[in-house]
Amino acid sequence: MLPNKISALLIAFLASTLGFNLNAATLRDPTLPGNWSAKADVDTNSVDNSLVLNSVVKKDTTAFAVINNQIFTVGERVKGVKIVKIDEDTVSLADGRKLTMFQAITDFKGQ
Repeated sequence: MLPNKISALLIAFLASTLGFNLNAATLRDPTLPGNWSAKADVDTNSVDNSLVLNSVVKKDTTAFAVINNQIFTVGERVKGVKIVKIDEDTVSLADGRKLTMFQAITDFKGQ
């Protein structure tokens, strides 16, 4: 009698565990966007030529510019355009553009 009860309990436990695992596999991840969210239409033919000067590090004759969160030096190319000069808060490009850091970064008020 006791082995039959243990067997019945063991079978019930295994069945409920298996059922729980099957249900857990079908649950939706709550961190994923809902079905209502659609992917944005992206025009693959358009080229983004916008360049943002994030920062400049200059010491003696060595200068580095962080443009679009990537590090460059004079003579390197960013999006196909050669960097010709790096100043304290500007970067001059071969196509005539001059990138300037955001004004709030270069102005120190109250000093």
